[in-house]
Amino acid sequence: MTKIILASSSPRRLELLKTAGFDLEVVKPDCEENVPDALTPEETVRFLAELKGKTVLNSGNYKDLPVVAADTVVVLENQVIGKPKDRADAEKILSELSGKTHQVYTGVAIFFKGKSSVFSVRSDVTFKNLSAREISSYCDTPEPYDKAGAYAAQGMSAFMVRRINGSFANVVGLPVCEVVEQFQELGILEK
Repeated sequence: MTKIILASSSPRRLELLKTAGFDLEVVKPDCEENVPDALTPEETVRFLAELKGKTVLNSGNYKDLPVVAADTVVVLENQVIGKPKDRADAEKILSELSGKTHQVYTGVAIFFKGKSSVFSVRSDVTFKNLSAREISSYCDTPEPYDKAGAYAAQGMSAFMVRRINGSFANVVGLPVCEVVEQFQELGILEK
């Protein structure tokens, strides 16, 4: 199988693609993530994924290898929720998500031999009502601090997630099913 260049430093994306059986080389994109103000969250993740992918594609000898880049955001009531700045911010974010449904958007950009595909996938995630003690105990762990929305559905915070409507892998950071479909469309994989 062709080696895939993963234009991401996310250990979750790496693990998802490795689990799917891909041979990967990680190349961290070195770019400023400046986003035009008028973009929706869905447009933002597509814009950033394309930016990261093009940065890596143009940084080395990757013209004949597939390059995959992605960006994920958590959105509650049309507001993007980033990674928490500190414990107080993590607790505030989790309190806001408690008992509500929010969206996770992942933008993906795939480049291969002059062809490209840029798309996004949305999943709706519903949290149970969280007690102050549950939030505090979770924030005692290192898990919430490097993740958009201050949680990892595949990790210790699984107890918070009542329901996911859409791709679970998307919530983790990469919609693997849709990525594989695009690999097939671009000729990276056979159908």
